Amino acid sequence: MIKFGKGNLRVPRLERPVYVVAGGLTDFRKFYPEKQTSELCLEAVRMAVEEGLCMAPQDFRELVNFCIYSQFADHFGDQLLAAAKIHDYLGLDPLGNIEVKTGGATGGSSVLAGIMAIASGYASLVPVIGWERMDEVSTAQGNAYIASAACKDFESELGWLYSTYYALMMQRYLHEYNPERTTLAKIAQKNHGYSRFSPYSQLPGDYSLEEILETKIVSDPLTFLECCVMSVGAACLILADEETAFQLTDRPVLVNGVGAGSHTLRTADRRDMPILLLPHEDPSLYSDRENEWPGFTSFLAARFAAYLAYHMAGIKNPVDDLDLLETHDAFTVSDIQTYEDIGLRPYGQGADFIESGDAYFEGRLPTNLSGGLLGSMHAVGATGIFQLVEIFWQLRNEWKKFHADDNHWQWFGKTKPQDFQNLQVKNAHRGMAVSHAGTGSHVTCTILERGW
Repeated sequence: MIKFGKGNLRVPRLERPVYVVAGGLTDFRKFYPEKQTSELCLEAVRMAVEEGLCMAPQDFRELVNFCIYSQFADHFGDQLLAAAKIHDYLGLDPLGNIEVKTGGATGGSSVLAGIMAIASGYASLVPVIGWERMDEVSTAQGNAYIASAACKDFESELGWLYSTYYALMMQRYLHEYNPERTTLAKIAQKNHGYSRFSPYSQLPGDYSLEEILETKIVSDPLTFLECCVMSVGAACLILADEETAFQLTDRPVLVNGVGAGSHTLRTADRRDMPILLLPHEDPSLYSDRENEWPGFTSFLAARFAAYLAYHMAGIKNPVDDLDLLETHDAFTVSDIQTYEDIGLRPYGQGADFIESGDAYFEGRLPTNLSGGLLGSMHAVGATGIFQLVEIFWQLRNEWKKFHADDNHWQWFGKTKPQDFQNLQVKNAHRGMAVSHAGTGSHVTCTILERGW
């Protein structure tokens, strides 16, 4: 059983404010043979610099003093030190840089590293650039590489497939809490549906619940449309200190809270413990399940990260205090688990977050308006960055600028749907992104807030 000491639950504090000043994306595809990874990273940076900051790349380069790179696995591109290759291609040598790897949470962890670089005073302007090249191997080999991020002595024996790991969790979740099976399908329906209105998305679709439930089973009970996509693409988020931020833009977005958590790589090593309560939870809420958590249906890492981020940002109740949310919806079941881990509903009641309408556009807490990992992308090293770029655009009231412009659709060779819907959240002030790895080995929660 884990017992927390006073230092373990210390609320993070940044020594100086950190801001997001720009973000950029490529589109995301299953195959992208016409462009090298370095070209995709350059495209994401150019969007952030030229469209976001309205600067010439050379002028921007002269302000950069450190770089963070985000890639999940060297295996896909068969290139060690891939970050050095990207760094060179972007013309950023001899500036210092590091590459971060924490599985599926690599993007979120990379942003955390950038935040630390700014907050410590080490740097004043840091681009965080993430990508994944998942089309140079077969889908089966790619799945095996990804599955290596779980314990090879335990989970790998289940078939070298993350869908299988989460299918077991889904079976347990359905058994313990008995939600309607259609509720989980609604998560996929929502996220694939919202991805229709994004020029960056890989797997948009206007699916019925029947189509989602009756499509091919990947690992029982998960269907194809309930599993995240394997993607190629890149994302860039630019961080700055306060002085630099307000030199570059009059509307920077403040990093209001950030938390990171972890748990054992091997799920069988996770021991029951008292539930770590979030700011809005009372001990009586879980009096009937003391020391029976996290079990096989919850993620301590996610709750720990949310605990730190909420306390740092002054969040009393996430559904009331956040205006939008991006979760790591790798699978429909992991999404409903996350609703409970981050306190949107008590444990066992996550289904209500969907069924109540709270998770939808114009609901109390619109979630994954980007299309998420199910509908838009999971180029792993870019994913956590992609989420924060989408939140950044929302908080700046720029969602329409970067999603409705016909030029973006045409650039990616796509046609904007005739029934295009503007998903800009009105008066969005604060949003959070959850970046999740493996079967919950690493999680970050990052909260952004309008800084003007």
